[in-house]
Amino acid sequence: MNVTFIVVPGFTNSGPQHWQTCIENKYVNTRRVQQDDWQKPDRERWSRRVGETVATTPGDVVLVAHSCGAVATAQWLAVNAHERVKAAVLVAPADVDAPCALDAIQPQRPLPGTRLPLPTLLICSDNDEHLTLPRAQQLAAWWGSELKVIAGGGHLHSAAGFGDWPAGEQLIAAFSGARFIPRAVSTTLYS
Repeated sequence: MNVTFIVVPGFTNSGPQHWQTCIENKYVNTRRVQQDDWQKPDRERWSRRVGETVATTPGDVVLVAHSCGAVATAQWLAVNAHERVKAAVLVAPADVDAPCALDAIQPQRPLPGTRLPLPTLLICSDNDEHLTLPRAQQLAAWWGSELKVIAGGGHLHSAAGFGDWPAGEQLIAAFSGARFIPRAVSTTLYS
């Protein structure tokens, strides 16, 4: 299946060493959701931007979201079924509802508590400071997501050592049934 992988970054965006940026730099069939303000996640604006990006991307898509981007994606999916969205991979969704959630991400509250309308894979770790394993298990149950736990992965971002992440790419491709198309010439998309 040929698709576009829509990358949905979280709070502060995904920097040049983040696995999402590495995926964009390696593969031609990717596109990044852009937010107006990466420092201020907002429930309505951020989820709407996911939908706008899907609507303006031709063909089938797979959503590949991280942290607050995974939250925005789940929130959009909870109220929107789009036949061209074939799957969503939700990596380390931030628990914006937790009492200890960062003040900056609390405007994304609340997390959806309903089944999502398409196949989803929730990837988490057993030591994420923004999502406990029991909470990840609860979200996976609510959303109807397959759950993959990465031992000792932290928040599964570049600061936790998740830059170029071939194992993550394999999980995404295997779950979605789609393939990444390598760039013929190496270029850098991050600016």
